[in-house]
Amino acid sequence: MTDHEKAFLTFEELLSESDIFSQVVFKKVTGLPFVYLWPKDGIARSEIEERLKWCAAKSMKGKRLTLAMTYVRRNQAFYVYRVRFLVPQRKMFCCGNFCEDCIRFTEH
Repeated sequence: MTDHEKAFLTFEELLSESDIFSQVVFKKVTGLPFVYLWPKDGIARSEIEERLKWCAAKSMKGKRLTLAMTYVRRNQAFYVYRVRFLVPQRKMFCCGNFCEDCIRFTEH
């Protein structure tokens, strides 16, 4: 299992165990992951987004991943977010611009 897959699995577990949601459903639509969140009464959108970011941060800890989270819509009962963990691209050749992550500085 890759770091990316491990992070998403941990993210799903943390979010499902969260005490501010009554239900959490993950769906993939055209290959993109969406999360449907049913918050308990009195939970604001800012709290939902803080919890999403906290769960993502815990999931990405020790891995070279970044979070791409987008609010999609809100229904009367639930919120929808697109949540992805992005893997940084590695350079495959030297472009001659003296970049910090130049392929010349790696041991591979």
